[in-house]
Amino acid sequence: MKKINFFLLILLCLMSCRTDEIIVRPEVEEGLATPENTAIKGFYLLNEGNMGSNKATLDFFDYTTGTYHRNIYADINPDVVKELGDVGNDIKIYGSKMYAVINVSNKIEVLDAKTAKRIKTINLENCRYVTFKDGKVYASSYAGPVVLNPNAPLGKVAEIDTVSLSIKREVVVGYQPEEMQIIGNNLYVANSGGYRFPNYDRTVSVVDLNTFTETKKIDVAINLHHIAKDDDGDLYVSSRGDYYNVPSSLFLVDAATGTVKKDFKIAVSEMTIVNGKLHYYGNEFNYNTHAYTKSFGIIDVKTEQVISNKIIDQEYVDAIKTPYGIAVNPITEDIYMTDARNYVSTGFVYCFDKNGKFKWKIEGGNIPAHFVFLYK
Repeated sequence: MKKINFFLLILLCLMSCRTDEIIVRPEVEEGLATPENTAIKGFYLLNEGNMGSNKATLDFFDYTTGTYHRNIYADINPDVVKELGDVGNDIKIYGSKMYAVINVSNKIEVLDAKTAKRIKTINLENCRYVTFKDGKVYASSYAGPVVLNPNAPLGKVAEIDTVSLSIKREVVVGYQPEEMQIIGNNLYVANSGGYRFPNYDRTVSVVDLNTFTETKKIDVAINLHHIAKDDDGDLYVSSRGDYYNVPSSLFLVDAATGTVKKDFKIAVSEMTIVNGKLHYYGNEFNYNTHAYTKSFGIIDVKTEQVISNKIIDQEYVDAIKTPYGIAVNPITEDIYMTDARNYVSTGFVYCFDKNGKFKWKIEGGNIPAHFVFLYK
């Protein structure tokens, strides 16, 4: 729920009203799926945990056995106080290490990718997302406390060395920076300005990685969130809108020229580009109607056209109350989606084949959200 910054006050209310506190323990469910033998061992799933509940957890699905392992971090790291922490916001693997961004706990947990054993904690205030290049981690940070504030400070990106696991350089970018992508020697940062409602940021910062300075800003739309790149040097940038009169949308940006090439006029809450196709879903809230609108689709990034407004069968569109995470296996193209339900109860993880046909469903943790595939 914290993914939409304007919902911060609602989140605080939920925290005070929560009645079904869940004590998470490691669990194993065998025989969930037929074992597979591909280059991918399995996937990790980072469960965000409701803000203020300290319930971020880590699951693992093992393709080679068809077994789902729930809440593995606590079992593998029994001596870690408070376990993963408060609000897991991003998880990625680079080399032999896995990086779990724990937003409200102001830290990045560095884990061994194969074992999930903790290596080190990197402290970074209100950290959001990570990306990588040439032995460096780049982490976005709101650089301020979790609070709606018209005077919230500019955000930053920290450069972290993957050997020493220490912060080497920092650069100031836009307000409340979110996801990032690297093309060539430039880092592109989606700025939201979500804490400064109604005066959102509307830019993508461009950072030269040599000098680690912001060289320009690309004007796109208000309240930016996700940013994905294709093989042709284009960026797909999502805007959350203002939740009133400016709708969420997806924009296509030519990274080289900084030109906005297209407004797809579709709501995108999460997206992933795999094998030339962008899978997305939208779960857009509007304060005028006090209702959510769900949408799903696929974009061919070569033709830059929406080729389907469907990912899964309608039965499961109806069943998934609150879509919250999406991933596509790059080998089998199986589709994974999560349901955060009411943000308080245990969520679900769904698996569909590449044609959107249901394969299996399993309980995840509280607000299952972020996937990363582990290669053998």
